[in-house]
Amino acid sequence: MSSPDHPSPNSTSSAASSASVAWQSRDFRFYSAARLLGIMGAEAQGVGVAWQIYQITHSALALGYTGLALFLPGIFFVLPAGHVADRYDRRTIILACYSMQALATSSLLWLALCRSQNVWLIYAILFVVGAGRCFSGPAAGALVPTLVPMEHFVNAVTWGATIFQIANATGPMIGGILFTIPLTHLFGGRLAALNGAPMVYVFTLAGLLGFLTSFSRVKPRGAGEKKGFTLETMFAGLRYVIGTRLLLGSISLDLFAVLLGGAVSLMPIFAADILHAGANGLGLLRSMPSLGALAVSLTVLVFPIRRRAGKAMLLCVGLFGAATVVFGLSRNLLLSCIALLVIGASDMISVVIRASILQLATPEKMRGRVSSINWLFVGVSNEVGEYESGLTAHWWGAVRAVVFGGIASMAITGLWGLMFPALRSADALTAESLIPLEKQFSSMEPVV
Repeated sequence: MSSPDHPSPNSTSSAASSASVAWQSRDFRFYSAARLLGIMGAEAQGVGVAWQIYQITHSALALGYTGLALFLPGIFFVLPAGHVADRYDRRTIILACYSMQALATSSLLWLALCRSQNVWLIYAILFVVGAGRCFSGPAAGALVPTLVPMEHFVNAVTWGATIFQIANATGPMIGGILFTIPLTHLFGGRLAALNGAPMVYVFTLAGLLGFLTSFSRVKPRGAGEKKGFTLETMFAGLRYVIGTRLLLGSISLDLFAVLLGGAVSLMPIFAADILHAGANGLGLLRSMPSLGALAVSLTVLVFPIRRRAGKAMLLCVGLFGAATVVFGLSRNLLLSCIALLVIGASDMISVVIRASILQLATPEKMRGRVSSINWLFVGVSNEVGEYESGLTAHWWGAVRAVVFGGIASMAITGLWGLMFPALRSADALTAESLIPLEKQFSSMEPVV
């Protein structure tokens, strides 16, 4: 990773103040508060669902199916979702999707209260959650540039990633704690029915309601244009990403690195059977990548990456793979936590660079459709990556699956450095720097 330029003594105060310029926007403040609540609830729910399913099945493959259930809607809806995000009011889309997710969480709560052992009903509800994310993801990604002035956009992206990591760190810890609180002995046993997963889902539902309350006050500049639906416009985002080497390189690098190197879905196995840390240990492990990412994001806010962004991204993805190998081989809880901290820290740099490139190198009228393609790639790397991890763990065992995945991530990084010179050549994260580079290596003009 390239080191940020160090400010001179006379510029230290201005650097500190510029680290928070995105918060001058009222809409960004409400949007950020909503994301914090929503993501905390979603991450806690992820821990609750994973631990509940593992208690029912004791199967790595069953854990992998949770990611597959969340991802499958993307296969069917991702292109229409991007088209909808560019043609209709993005704020309304997001509110509708999160309302649907609140209903889905209520259904999970009901199943947990009934002590249902039917994991297929859980998968069906996760499919609904995935459908809501499929439509809200592109709309939210395209919405951020309308909340702050463009000169504050990279700062807003960094803060958005920071908030995501704060929620990612606290959500799993809260989920693990709530799962193990002995409510039978509290309040005279009146809350005993909420022991375990139900309490986690109550917390998630509260977070979703908080999201809806805060986000309803966001009023972004501009609105989607209600234009006719055609296959040409729907597929325009896919064509644009394929023809834009800078975008294709940055998005696909994350896709294959995380797809092969991700180990999140296997953490219940490591927590229970390898590290013998239980549900609380699972919450701790799940929070470690976010804590590492948070530490780096706070540094990047004050000392942003100013040069050689593409090389920094490649280096950090390689480090992500190496730390994954260490986690897979570790039998010590402390070492595992350190490896996960490095995984989160290196991934954070990649997230900021990729998100900045995605928006700055894309025309405004294309952002919804391009964001939908990015959402699909991220979904493949995360949710399908969970299925891939579960499947390979079922075949080879959890340790071999994680170690081989980390090695594959490092190999992908080296290969992408050779295949995508546009990514390797990316320098400053500004439209003035990226757009000429994009035109130099690209072959597509946008269809709006």
